Amino acid sequence: MRTFRSLAIASIFLLSISISAQTWSPEAQVKLRQVGSPQVSPDGKRVVYTVNDAVMTADRSEFITQIWLATTDGKDNYQVTFGDKSSANPRWSPDGSMIAFTSNRKDNRNQIYVMRTTGGEAEAITDVKGGIGVFEWSPDGKWIAYTMSDAKSTEEEANDKGRNDFRWYEENYKLARLYVISTSKDAEGKRASRKLTAIDRHVTSFDWSPDGKKIAFSHVTSPSANDWPTADVSIVDVASGSVSPFAATAAAESDPHYSPDGRSIVISVSDLPLRWAQSNRLAVFPAGGGTPKFMAASNDGQPNVVDWTPDGSRIYFYESKGTGTALFYAEPATGKVVEEDYQNALIGGVTMTHLGSTYAVAMAVQKTDAPPEIFALTPGVRGLTQISHANDERLKMPVGKTEVVKWKSKDGREIEGLLTYPNGYVSGTKVPLILNIHGGPAGVFSQNYIGGRGSYPLATFASKGYAILRANPRGSSGYGVEFRRANIKDWAGMDYEDLMSGVDHVIALGVADPNRLGVMGWSYGGYMTSMVITKTKRFKAASAGAPVTNMMSFNGTADIPSFLPDYFESEFWDNPAIYAKHSAMFNIKGVSTPTLVQHGEADVRVPIEQGYQLYMALKKQGVPTRMIILPRQPHGPNEPKMQIAAMQSNLDWFDKYLK
Repeated sequence: MRTFRSLAIASIFLLSISISAQTWSPEAQVKLRQVGSPQVSPDGKRVVYTVNDAVMTADRSEFITQIWLATTDGKDNYQVTFGDKSSANPRWSPDGSMIAFTSNRKDNRNQIYVMRTTGGEAEAITDVKGGIGVFEWSPDGKWIAYTMSDAKSTEEEANDKGRNDFRWYEENYKLARLYVISTSKDAEGKRASRKLTAIDRHVTSFDWSPDGKKIAFSHVTSPSANDWPTADVSIVDVASGSVSPFAATAAAESDPHYSPDGRSIVISVSDLPLRWAQSNRLAVFPAGGGTPKFMAASNDGQPNVVDWTPDGSRIYFYESKGTGTALFYAEPATGKVVEEDYQNALIGGVTMTHLGSTYAVAMAVQKTDAPPEIFALTPGVRGLTQISHANDERLKMPVGKTEVVKWKSKDGREIEGLLTYPNGYVSGTKVPLILNIHGGPAGVFSQNYIGGRGSYPLATFASKGYAILRANPRGSSGYGVEFRRANIKDWAGMDYEDLMSGVDHVIALGVADPNRLGVMGWSYGGYMTSMVITKTKRFKAASAGAPVTNMMSFNGTADIPSFLPDYFESEFWDNPAIYAKHSAMFNIKGVSTPTLVQHGEADVRVPIEQGYQLYMALKKQGVPTRMIILPRQPHGPNEPKMQIAAMQSNLDWFDKYLK
């Protein structure tokens, strides 16, 4: 098997959908089972993966992950971990006899466990205070390398107990460092472990050399999301712990992968100058050092490396293309990048397992009308084989039809989006339309299943008679680097026109009732929603989730203070006018659109003060408004009950003003 060409995903989803008594609701949507972390066994006969479920009782509200094991023909499929704590990130041992995974079943700290595939209890092989991050088996299976953040000192723990726990902002970061631990016990029944990296850098990812003697790892200056541009790659000698810089230029270098023969390392390298609207290329470095060979630019400039083929002739990767996912390979010999398959679906978690001179692939796949499941592509089998059936019951619940739509913006640029019709929509009927705006701004609306989790219950909206337009205005990913950077210094400018022309297009189709329009979005989508209501009164209701409403105060309170200065090419003190022009709070006078504000109380990406400012300004002007505060939630609710609260508040708000 040389290529992914046999990925006939479309045929997999031609499944009969029967109507059941089940109805869509936020509760039904939050119970979608998420699948992930698929990996084919070294012998190509089994697949390990995870299933994540919502657990809601009187005193619990959390998502729990457990591990499942299946045969690659999809016939034998069963759960292998249980309990009220998560078990995740399964990894086959090189000989296929064991599976390692992480679990927080002890003291709520992630530890590494191993279990034999023949059965028996899982055994913890680490007992650390800091908690495990990422990990990988050594090629010979004798060691496991892992990252662990620095634990609190004895003094810090005592200060915590004594409430003497003041701290200095952006000081004393807890860095993730690289460790190895033996998978075998010594004469005293203990496993030897060693710290490999003592440098003051935060390790983000790594890869073993094929001979197990070295590890290439990427690292940044701190765990702060603001420091991604500082990414470099180094190599550590496993025996001595000696660290050597490998790729350390002004560009951001990350995600190293050794070639099968150990002679090369492929690294994702950013273009210069560095921009938050990123553009990356794959570069193949000689493992012994030297000048790298850059591969051609990919379609979207955001390659997610899967792996090298066993013969080292190709490097497979995937990335967004429009509303779907495209699979590519790069040829190290020529530098050529070839698009091999475009899938009108959303693909994720793609892994490759080498099987001698061939390979097997596993991935999670979903479409707007087909819930996520695990699929495998194995030698000698034509097309993909469905492995998991975690969401079979969902196929009994009809969802509104979703189709790709395109229109011309005010300046003639073509814009694309996804239009979801109400369930059972009759052509020519005018219905209420909700414009849904994605985050980022370099996000993208893809062909994800509309019956899933989050803050916006699309399947429920469709079942209640709404149409939903999910537009990808300029600034979105999936359409190339130039498109992604087309809104620099112009947020709520031409991207706003892209959105409004999209709404006009759906009205012209005879679908949307122009007198019943709503708008909603989270993060950058919340920002755009807050700006939309300052520019037009055409929308009868709005919902702004975690909105950036005041760029000046955002710059001083968010965890990414270099984000806006990059997009607007100046600090606010150098150009206050552009920050004011593009902030809702400096344009809020006269707004009249009833607006719901939603915000997580623990949001550090867009601090809750941004939501308070919008709510207070609307309230003072007598505009109908409510603000729902989601306790403990970061930048997007991550507890089932909080997701339900967010979804239900959106349903109630739009029902009140659009029905």
